[in-house]
Amino acid sequence: MKVAVTGGIGCGKSYVCGFLRRRGMDVYDCDSAAKRLMRTSLSMQDSIRKLIGAAAYTDDGILDKAVVSRFLLASPDNAARLNAIVHPAVAADFEASGMQWMECAILFTSSFDRLVDRVVCVTAPLELRLNRIMERDGISRDRALEWIECQMPQEEVLRRSDFEIVNDGTADVDMQIARLLESLF
Repeated sequence: MKVAVTGGIGCGKSYVCGFLRRRGMDVYDCDSAAKRLMRTSLSMQDSIRKLIGAAAYTDDGILDKAVVSRFLLASPDNAARLNAIVHPAVAADFEASGMQWMECAILFTSSFDRLVDRVVCVTAPLELRLNRIMERDGISRDRALEWIECQMPQEEVLRRSDFEIVNDGTADVDMQIARLLESLF
């Protein structure tokens, strides 16, 4: 059985996946994989440069996150165009990995849900998510809100998921994960 852990930015997916890793489970991180592939795949780099421009990569061949972020936030069409380059490569890489668990913030919009049997949604209140993003990334509240608004609404992600882990700062997340594992296996 393949299981995805999803939820919007700042909800605590990484905490849940860290718990799973500490329990000895390999978790495929879609964000890390996308960054790795954008860094190492020459054909992907060429496609991204054609889409965004030469400034997408530094002279050293490093992806310029600020340039890419501006491009993504400029238009929903821009995200779709970049995703058409990155998503197929990440999906193929996950399938080749043989891993049972996947961490993916954009599971449904990327159609990666078709790669798994069950979906776990990590949820958190908006204000808590905003605070986590601002603290983690050192960005303004408005910028954090822009990132949240670029993603599918949390309620819709939850509706499409099989399980929920509430990460609101008071619920016992570890206990919820333990119960999830019992019900899955």
